[in-house]
Amino acid sequence: MTARLDLAAIDASLRAVQRDFDRVNRTLRSPRDPLTDEVLVNMMSGYRLVDEALADGVDPFRLGNSEWLLELNARVLCGTDEAKRREYAPHIAMTAQDFYAQEGGGIGGLVEWLQRHAGEDVWNRAAGTYIQILSRPQLYIEGNHRAGSLIMSYLLAREGEPPFVLSRANARAYFEPSLLAKETRRNGLDGLTEVPRLKRAVARLLERTSDSRHLLLVAHSGRYQSSRK
Repeated sequence: MTARLDLAAIDASLRAVQRDFDRVNRTLRSPRDPLTDEVLVNMMSGYRLVDEALADGVDPFRLGNSEWLLELNARVLCGTDEAKRREYAPHIAMTAQDFYAQEGGGIGGLVEWLQRHAGEDVWNRAAGTYIQILSRPQLYIEGNHRAGSLIMSYLLAREGEPPFVLSRANARAYFEPSLLAKETRRNGLDGLTEVPRLKRAVARLLERTSDSRHLLLVAHSGRYQSSRK
């Protein structure tokens, strides 16, 4: 069996959040930017890229595959629209430079972290990866929350667990630790105290709000089966 994403169910969940976003935003310590149609379309483009990686057996963290992670970030920022890509070209180029050369972070630091934590369960590995991406120095110049949630989704679905998808039920519990992670420097004292605490909070969130409607299992015959229990 191969895990695939139920893109229609994911899209429906995001649109439900979009309709209720004003209420969700009022509950947050630091309000988020609106979940516009453009943001939603770009996120679905990212989920499709994740789904393609699952189908093709692509491991973004293997040597030679890191450009996939850059493409994922470009998707959440500007989707696949060619005009938008041209507009964002300087930003995308600058992001790639930092991605590979950033001292104390970047893709090299993230891969090393994953190697050190390979023995943990998938919930903690996905959560820890997300905190590594968001905490300072961040993996990307912009779009770390969105790209990070998609990278979590890839790690979870690769091991047969539902992807992380924003919903009305989990939005506040997702945004609050994400904001704290963004303000945290993962080296030094924060790395010993705040980072593990945030990782545990996100891991609990992932496991508690896991929704099997967002995952499909594909038999070797090519037939799709729901992962619902």
